Amino acid sequence: MHYEVYHSYSAEDAAPVFPGILAKLAKVLALSGIFLIIISFLPSVWYSIKSNGGFKISELIALTAKKSAEKSTPVVSKESDYQPGYDPKLPAENRLKIISAGIDTPIREATIDNSEGALKKGVWRVSDFGTPYSREKPAILAAHRYGYLAWSIPYRLKNSFYNLPKLKVGDTVEIVWRQRKYMYEVYAESKGEEITDYSASLILYTCESLNSPVRIFKYARLIKI
Repeated sequence: MHYEVYHSYSAEDAAPVFPGILAKLAKVLALSGIFLIIISFLPSVWYSIKSNGGFKISELIALTAKKSAEKSTPVVSKESDYQPGYDPKLPAENRLKIISAGIDTPIREATIDNSEGALKKGVWRVSDFGTPYSREKPAILAAHRYGYLAWSIPYRLKNSFYNLPKLKVGDTVEIVWRQRKYMYEVYAESKGEEITDYSASLILYTCESLNSPVRIFKYARLIKI
């Protein structure tokens, strides 16, 4: 005689399976997070090691500025001397904001020879060139692409030019300068060792990679608001 045995499974029987799956998933996510953090910090670690050995990427950024300052630069059109209105509600601190690149940072002032101190904090205005208010020459802003090991990831994303490549032609750039809001529209971009267009109202640049002389340049014109 053949007997069929039936066994009914309850939720309690299956329960041990789910904690095991969740534990494995948690491990995978944790390892993925660690991997992303390591990848993000590797350039900073490499930079710190090279800096201790006498190699400073800040010097390469400043060198680009020096080459630009040595050139005969044309006068930028003042666009009928347009100036946006003074607004006491705006921050007293000069600031740069690029929504498309997630940048929102103070603009640091320093001479070319002392630029490293400014670059250690974030965005540096090249002193030998113009300002948003005074436009005989273009305003030039530079920053590290990867920054320093001491920087947190959120600080790096807001204060460096890590995401400058995300700034595309047609995007806008906002600068608050002496409590006036200046708006610019990007009209061109390039890669190379030197600035190629001095007719821009605003030029932004950073390193393409850590030890390469190649720079990423963004060129923008002042627009009326």
